[in-house]
Formats: sequence, C-alpha cells, structure tokens
Amino acid sequence: MAPGSDVSSTPPPPLSPMSLTATTADTTPSPLAEQHGGSVSSSGRNLLVTGGAGFIGGHLCEVLLRRGDRVVALDNLSEYYNVNFKKETLKILQSYNEAKLTTAFSAKEPDESEAASRVEDANQARRFTFVEADFCDLNAVEKVFETEGPFTCVVHLGAQAGVRYSVQNPCEVIMTNVIGQQRILDAVKKYKVPYAVCASSSSVYGVSSTAPFSEDQICNQPISPYAASKRSCEMFGHAFNHLNKIPLTMLRFFTVYGPRGRPDMAAFKFIQKIDKGEPIDKFGDGSAIREFTYVNDIVNGVVLSIDTVPQGNGFRVMNLGGGTTHTLNDFIATIEKHVGKPAAINQLPDQPGDVAITSADQKHAFAEVGFQPEISLDEGIRRTVEWYRNCPYLEG
Repeated sequence: MAPGSDVSSTPPPPLSPMSLTATTADTTPSPLAEQHGGSVSSSGRNLLVTGGAGFIGGHLCEVLLRRGDRVVALDNLSEYYNVNFKKETLKILQSYNEAKLTTAFSAKEPDESEAASRVEDANQARRFTFVEADFCDLNAVEKVFETEGPFTCVVHLGAQAGVRYSVQNPCEVIMTNVIGQQRILDAVKKYKVPYAVCASSSSVYGVSSTAPFSEDQICNQPISPYAASKRSCEMFGHAFNHLNKIPLTMLRFFTVYGPRGRPDMAAFKFIQKIDKGEPIDKFGDGSAIREFTYVNDIVNGVVLSIDTVPQGNGFRVMNLGGGTTHTLNDFIATIEKHVGKPAAINQLPDQPGDVAITSADQKHAFAEVGFQPEISLDEGIRRTVEWYRNCPYLEG
C-alpha cells in the first residue's frame, strides 16, 4: 500500500445545490479558528485554494469558511476518480453562501430597489466562489488572480495523486505537479500575493532507512515518479523563495484518510469491499508501516501554517503526520472492527514504488506552528466508517 496524501471533527452542514454565486460573510470565528494563534488575522481574508473540490482541499475550504475567510476554490473536476465526490463537496461549500442569503432575504418582502441593493451587497461580499479550471493553463490561472484577487494567501493543494498511477503515467504527473505548481507560483509573484503554502508528500523520503523521517534528511532517492515530482516541487519552491523573497511553506503529508476521501485510496477501498464481502488486495505480507493521518489533523496543520508565516520571508518544509505508526495488518484489523465484518484477503506481491515505512518526526511542525495531531487511527476509522454508511454518492 502506498502512502496517500491528498476539519473539524463536527459533521458537515446539510448538502445544498451547487452554485457559482457567493454571499455575505459571518465573521464570527468558529471554535477551530479561535484555537489558531498565528501572525496573520484569522478572519476576513481572501484565500485561493487549488484542488479546492478535492479531499483535503474541500475540508480546508470548509474550515476557512467557518472561521470567516473568503475562499476561492480552483479545481478542474478531473475524472481521475468519481467526480460525484467533488460535486458533493462543492454542495457543502456552496451552502455557506446560500444559508446567509436565506437569512438576508427572509425578514420581509423588499421593494425592487432594496432587493437589488441586497443582491449587490451579497455579491460584493461573497464568501465562496468555485472556478472550474486547470492550474496548468496559464491564461486560466491569471484570469482567476485578476478577477478574484487580490489574495492574501494561496494554498496549492492541487496535484495528480497516486504513486501507482504515476508509475504508468510519469509525464502526466510531471506536467501536473511540477509545471502546475510553477504556474501558481509565477502568478503569486506577478500578482504580489504575500504568502503561499504548497502540499508535498511523505513519499519524498523514498528508501530512507532512518525513521522517524526528519525534514533535515537528504531526500535524493525517490522510488516513484510521484515522489520525484513532489521532491522537484520542493526544490523549485526553494528556488522561488530564494529569488523572490516571498515566504513559502511546503507541507509533507503522511497517508491521509477520512470522510470524503478518494475512492482509490486504501481506507475507502478496504471499507467498501469489506462491507460488501468482497476480497481486498493486500500487497506484501502486511508488515509495511504507515503513519496514517486523519484529515482533520492535516487540515488543522494547514490552517496553522497559513496563520504563521515563516520568519524573514523564508522557506520551510514541515512534516504533518498522525503521531503514531501502524502496520498494514493493524490498519485492516481496525477497519474490520468498525465495519463489523472480517476481510477476505487477496494476497499479492509488493507493488513497484511502495516503501516499507513512513514515519514523521514532527518536532519542527510543533515548534514552528504548534501542530499536534489529535485523532487516533481507531477513532479516525470509526468516523470514516460512519460517514461511509451515510454517503449518498458511492455509486455512479
């Protein structure tokens, strides 16, 4: 099983119809927002999140909206996996607009001019905007920065994910991940965005035999095109920061799972197949070790990173992990426990590009931004299974 990457612990708001319109902001910080200190205001800012309809991006957008920020989500709605996952995420995010519009127009029946004025005010202060575009498209990227900016921070989470997918499609992965990130950073420079945060991956550690992995380790032995692309992104990010003095944070995510997770990732696949009584593919003997990280913890780390700019307009790389490691066999057993059924195992050899262990040294993230993961694997799987049982869009 390859490390995945791609928040609050409360349930998401009710689903609402998709729309590209947005509305006025409730700037009362949520309890999650209030726990973040940071050197940047935690409300009323304008952030661009690429990959904003995806797994981590969707959860991040929701937390930012809850605390009062304006959010622009850019996503190309790729068919790499069931696009209904992204569409349902967008419904949740759009509900932050529609709930406020309902309040604004429910007090009385306004006359025509008053209604027009309210609509104009709502549009000027809209909270969430979705832009369907490819961040590798220079013209599309610049249009977003021109029409939706100025941005106070850009969070680049969009990527072509998948270690195994990258083995079969290396050129696509290089184009999307490396060129795509550079497109975003070029726009950050051109449109004078003061700060950027970009996603990297634990896969950059490659065949390292030193665990837990520290950001100070030399990472020059990636074993998949995906890992190589993410390490390249870090190096281009360092060069960008050195040349332009724009602060930049790169975050190495460790095997992220949770509600609305990608269906190609192990957590979702195992839960679904075990629930249906279908065999799961287990690569290797199950002794491979992963630091599984619940999505709430990852998003909390991203928000802390947004709120705490590197000192001296600097560049930094930080690990974000779940705090403990587990074998693949432990992971499967935990899913069996919460699904309530035993797994039928289809035993297969190790996959090309897989590593034996991922384990995060997180002293740097704690010292820099105060990051501390909170959700255990047992609790995270319990929540994920609960979401799965109530998920309306698993088929199709």
